[in-house]
Amino acid sequence: MAEILPFRRPSLKDRHRGNTLCRHGHHKWVVDKAKQFDVKQGKLVTVLRCSRCAKTRVEAL
Repeated sequence: MAEILPFRRPSLKDRHRGNTLCRHGHHKWVVDKAKQFDVKQGKLVTVLRCSRCAKTRVEAL
């Protein structure tokens, strides 16, 4: 006999999976202390990394 697959409507949680806050520009920026010096410009910089999606942003001092 074959397996019977249940046909049901996906829940709201399953439908919106992947639509995180970061996709809408609401990142959670945290200072990344591993890299603080910009080699090309020779300046101290602050590297910010999003704790949710690991996107980086750089701010010069």
